[in-house]
Amino acid sequence: MAGFKLLGALGLLIYGMRMMSDALQKMAGPQLRHILSRMTTNRLTGMLTGAFVTCAVQSSSATTVMTVSFVSAGLLTLAQAISVIMGANIGTTLTAWIMSLGYNVDLTNVVYPAFAVGIALIYKKERRFVGDFLFGIAFIFLSLVMLSTTGKAMDLEHNEAVVAFFASFDTGSYWTILSFLAMGTVITCVVQSSAAVMAITILLCSTGVLPIHLGIALVMGENIGTTATANLAALGANIQARRAALAHLVFNIFGVMWVLAVFYPFVDMVCGLVGYDVAGSGNAERLPVVLATFHTCFNVANTALLIGLIPQMERVVCWLLPEKEGVHEATFKLQYIQANIIQTPEIAVLQAQKETAHFALRVQQMFGVVMEMLDEKDDAMFERFWDTVEQQEDTADKTEIEIARYLEQVSNNHLSDVTKTKVRQMLRELSELESIGDACYNLARALHRRREAGLAFPAAVTEKLHAMMYLTDNALTQMNNVMTGHGRDHDIRDTYRLENDINQLRQQLKTDNVRAINEHEYDYAVGTMYIDMVSECEKLGDYIVNVVEARLGK
Repeated sequence: MAGFKLLGALGLLIYGMRMMSDALQKMAGPQLRHILSRMTTNRLTGMLTGAFVTCAVQSSSATTVMTVSFVSAGLLTLAQAISVIMGANIGTTLTAWIMSLGYNVDLTNVVYPAFAVGIALIYKKERRFVGDFLFGIAFIFLSLVMLSTTGKAMDLEHNEAVVAFFASFDTGSYWTILSFLAMGTVITCVVQSSAAVMAITILLCSTGVLPIHLGIALVMGENIGTTATANLAALGANIQARRAALAHLVFNIFGVMWVLAVFYPFVDMVCGLVGYDVAGSGNAERLPVVLATFHTCFNVANTALLIGLIPQMERVVCWLLPEKEGVHEATFKLQYIQANIIQTPEIAVLQAQKETAHFALRVQQMFGVVMEMLDEKDDAMFERFWDTVEQQEDTADKTEIEIARYLEQVSNNHLSDVTKTKVRQMLRELSELESIGDACYNLARALHRRREAGLAFPAAVTEKLHAMMYLTDNALTQMNNVMTGHGRDHDIRDTYRLENDINQLRQQLKTDNVRAINEHEYDYAVGTMYIDMVSECEKLGDYIVNVVEARLGK
């Protein structure tokens, strides 16, 4: 029965940690995103940022995966990501201190008020994330109380079989230390929760059955095992994101290696800091504090040693994961979105925004190819341009579908009102961008039909089409300035003025076309193709306005 209570308490702990972390990320998502992307100007600020964010969300895995996502989206360099990951390792030590508190302080008086306030806030729409946070805190504290109570009820220190089992290990042997280190690594990789492994370690040490050296070995293994989350998440990401995740593993392995080299003196030093006598007995209640102190000292010392060697770490991970030259993906793949590393809606929305902005740049490039087709005289080069437009149109269709599917996946989460608005805006942008791609394809198809029919535009018609396309390209450039993050500096009236210029030019060209056909300057077939292209440019201008309005929330 005690075993089931223990497993239930661990499950409650993991659930509470996840609930609290998710609630914090939803409450502070945009702020965390801006902090991570802007407060990493140097190694020290990057490290402090990683520590602050991890303390805030109580999850080094969340911070690391968030960092990997930023590297994937091109918002952080690999060197910046390494400094943030170092800070995340320091920030996560707060979890161990919270757990050690649970074994030394009666938290029961905190649990029930937190539940009472949390349930009241959950049913208030504007405060529901605060309620989730309080519920997460309450579950964590309740699980710690249950673990402490269950540990005492199990009376392991008087269980001869358990005491004899752990006593059979030679704590003075490095093979024993390495075995428990490997055990901690494997268990953490399997359960995907360093908090659960830390809780078990504290439970066993606090009862006095697990020697402190073996408990510390488990904690060291947990430091390596916790890197599995980010490395698994980065498997389908780009090379820079995989390198950032690998840097986390390299950082922790290096730390474990140098601590192993000075293991016994280092443990003695930590025990001395908290006044614990390694050779003594009867003071097992201090062991949770010893483990928390070791966890902090280990990560702080490792960061202090390596923060000056970030360029060297960067070279090491680049050597371990080199770029594969000459390898091209045969299948369609988005550049920034990696569906398997969705962690929080805020990061997912950021990736989708980057991908949508990249989509906007591609449709302008597509329009540029159409402009080249208008003047191209060589048949072979013209056909090459036409093939390019066809491929780009197919890619545009796939891009719209893939980003929309990704946003649907994001929408399955509990989203804040701000994030819901962003998702709606992006879905609107995607539809309009795909329409721009269709308009570009229609323009290219008109030019292709003209070529196949053996028709040629008079110089005056070509010149007028150039004027219309020049205005349209200016509008696309303006749109991309907004899409790539300069929306705050953009006055939407400039977009409206350009659209008005396009509309007026279209009206003027339609009038001139009727006159030119009546005066037999060119035949009706040429005039029809010409005006079809003018009308397509005018539609394209309307789509551009819709994209800008969607991005600016108009």
